[in-house]
Amino acid sequence: MKTKYNLSTKNLKIAVFDWDNTLAETRTALVYSINQILNEYGLQDWEIEKKKRNNDLSFKDNFANIFGPNAQEAYQKYRKKYLEITEKLITTFPKTHEVLSFLRKEDVSLMIMSNKERALLEYELPFLFNPEMFDNIVCGHEAKNDKPHADHLFWTLKNVMKQEQINKDNVWVIGDSPQDSKCALSAGARAIRIGTPIWDDDDKQDKNICFFDSFVDFYESLLLSNAK
Repeated sequence: MKTKYNLSTKNLKIAVFDWDNTLAETRTALVYSINQILNEYGLQDWEIEKKKRNNDLSFKDNFANIFGPNAQEAYQKYRKKYLEITEKLITTFPKTHEVLSFLRKEDVSLMIMSNKERALLEYELPFLFNPEMFDNIVCGHEAKNDKPHADHLFWTLKNVMKQEQINKDNVWVIGDSPQDSKCALSAGARAIRIGTPIWDDDDKQDKNICFFDSFVDFYESLLLSNAK
């Protein structure tokens, strides 16, 4: 089996992971929760209502596009429902832990960069991972601009790497969506995409992005690229 991408970690310093639908399978909890709230406001289900979104905004920030003047109230109801069921529904993906362990053994710093609000992420993180594995975690509205803007990555790396030092060999951004890839490429980092984005707005024709169907494929490519 030949590796499709050269993912040598020889010069890799930092691997920055998205959270939702990348390290954590939160889609099940999200869809269940949001459908409860949509129904309460007399709206159609998620598969239809999500078409109203701005795909450069976070899930939370898109509530204004879906719920209009009721956005803030609806989000608080969603938040409560989500927290009630997350522990029962949240999972990770096959080989995710193996990927993180492999990178750690290669002395790569692991970080999380998410548009999600910190209170939710910090609540669910310990269900899947030891938080001490990650050297930095940056959440929504903490940088000057969220993903897909490069500011989010610059803020995530601000204490360890200057903007002009970032390149595709020393910083990888791993996520499931165009937001993650746009952020990576605009900052000069390597963009790695795994799985299918929650908004279902994907374009796998971009040659500047490394696409993988799953963490299993990503892990196999890492092993092949770094075989001693």
